[in-house]
Amino acid sequence: MGRKVLVVDDEKLIVKGIKFSLEQDDMQVDCAYDGEEALNMARNNSYDIILLDVMLPKLTGFEVCQQIREFSDVPIIMLTAKGDDMDKILGLEYGADDYITKPFNILEVKARIKVILRRSSKQVSEKQQQRVITSGGLKIDCESRRVHIDGKEVNLTAKEFDLVELLITNPEKVYSREKLLNTVWGYDYPGDVRTVDVHIRRLREKIESNPGDPKYIHTKWGVGYYFQSQN
Repeated sequence: MGRKVLVVDDEKLIVKGIKFSLEQDDMQVDCAYDGEEALNMARNNSYDIILLDVMLPKLTGFEVCQQIREFSDVPIIMLTAKGDDMDKILGLEYGADDYITKPFNILEVKARIKVILRRSSKQVSEKQQQRVITSGGLKIDCESRRVHIDGKEVNLTAKEFDLVELLITNPEKVYSREKLLNTVWGYDYPGDVRTVDVHIRRLREKIESNPGDPKYIHTKWGVGYYFQSQN
């Protein structure tokens, strides 16, 4: 059975073209044409990846992405007609894993999808034998990819989990933003180091009682970020 993909765009010709191309690679493709339909399909189905247009009727792509992140860490690639950095940053703020600017080459879309799917498959297989890691009130189950703070589960996106897992398994080691970008997103990721800053800030908001004075994830000014172990 091929991977299952949800394609969301109100331009039916674009959806038709992406669907046809992905099906040539033996992927199973569902389609949605507005934000509400996309959200309902994401709730009621299990997808390996979602291609999500920003400009949608009823709910914007940003709103859909944000609401999906409340119940799923499925990889999401945002499709935007604008080359504006703000759209890219907003997509990352709401939990997107990647973005592609229209007009795009379908070969680029397929390449990005394959990179993300390959990476997520590798991460699942590598983590099957790993253990539960605790530090202070923070507990990370690397196999189920669940995180608890003081006994309460917190919902992290896939990339937020990857970041905190890397940092907690290498305590006190300072990672530059470039190193984190290359390790977590991959050397072929087209974004820049602001991606790391956005995800670290969102991660702190979820696991730190006081994000402005963090207990777990610290900044080494001029260098990068590190995890401070708690007894």
